[in-house]
Amino acid sequence: MFSSQPLTANQFLLFSTLPLHNFPFPIQKLHFYSTKLAAKMSNPTRNPNPLPDSDRLKELKEFDESKIGVKGLVDKGFTTIPSFFIHPEEPNTEPKTRSGYRHSIPVVDFSAPRATLVEQIRSASTTLGFFQIINHSVPVDAINRIVGSIKSFNEQPDEGKMKYYSRDLSRGAAYSTNFDLYNSKAASWRDTLQMRLAPTPPEWEYVPEVCREAAVEWDKEVVKIGEELMGLLCEGLGVKKERLKELSCLDARVMAAHYYPYCPQPELTKGLTPHTDPGVLTVLVQNEVTGLQVKFGEDWVDLEPIPGAIVINIGDILQIISNDEYKSVEHRVLANPFQEPRVSVAVFLNPGQRESSFGPLPELISDEKPAVYRELIFADYMRRFFSKELDGKTLTNYYRLSNQI
Repeated sequence: MFSSQPLTANQFLLFSTLPLHNFPFPIQKLHFYSTKLAAKMSNPTRNPNPLPDSDRLKELKEFDESKIGVKGLVDKGFTTIPSFFIHPEEPNTEPKTRSGYRHSIPVVDFSAPRATLVEQIRSASTTLGFFQIINHSVPVDAINRIVGSIKSFNEQPDEGKMKYYSRDLSRGAAYSTNFDLYNSKAASWRDTLQMRLAPTPPEWEYVPEVCREAAVEWDKEVVKIGEELMGLLCEGLGVKKERLKELSCLDARVMAAHYYPYCPQPELTKGLTPHTDPGVLTVLVQNEVTGLQVKFGEDWVDLEPIPGAIVINIGDILQIISNDEYKSVEHRVLANPFQEPRVSVAVFLNPGQRESSFGPLPELISDEKPAVYRELIFADYMRRFFSKELDGKTLTNYYRLSNQI
């Protein structure tokens, strides 16, 4: 039976290497969201007196066990959001992206000469940690197919989706609302299909049929562009281009496909809370609905979607490997105020050698630039990362030599 309990520390990005177990695949009846709980959602403002923990847990479980996700709430015509989706009020953090503003997300044209590519990617990776690539080798049709398949799955009737709804990732794939639903201070307005791609593929009966072929095809494209990017990133560091590949940095891959439906009160919640990605590199494609923002200093910068572009961002492990040359930065997704859903598909590239030690490359350490980080075991790093909710950037600082505990 699939569990409705919160994920363990290993069950999101780390489930790429978890053993498989022979659990039954349940086909359950759809539980419609109760009118009793719906009546509790009539307050459209932030509640200064939150529910007691026991009542909040009851509401979380009632929502989770309905298996309809936030898309199901929208389809049922809800005009207010459940109280457990409401986030604390923040100071004014309007994004600073505008015409002529210096903190825009770099766009890298892959048709440029290699020396230009290396320099542009190095520059983007040492400052903002994010960039978009255009004129790359990935067919636009492949991007459209993976994004379209995720959209099609999420827009099926509830009865077609609920058999995949689970918090048990032992089979390599699961669909749910917020992997940290029970651990976070406030839930976020999105539904997600999570899937292990490598080194062991998922058991395909647990992957929605409409997504299976597109996921296999997309993984092949990610491997090709990921290998090319890692070579360019190595050259930007002045090390041999196979260095990251030799460290197995392309070998473990996990996909998180997010669906952000219209939110009736977007000012009260988030689509995805601020965080950094813990792995090596993230490869993301999306439709043209805005919402992704990147932190630059104290500013939030809009990442404007470009048709056919691929978004790349540096993960924490690559920041450590590069001895702080490349930056893993906070990013977030706003709750979607548009009728058209926002759809994004992120593939996280992680080391396959989970029990190996990782730290700054010896080639990057000198008397002038000593090691910034101590060595770490990747599996330990990930367990520590998922012992907290998806919130902010603290873990790289934990491994800084100046902050040893």
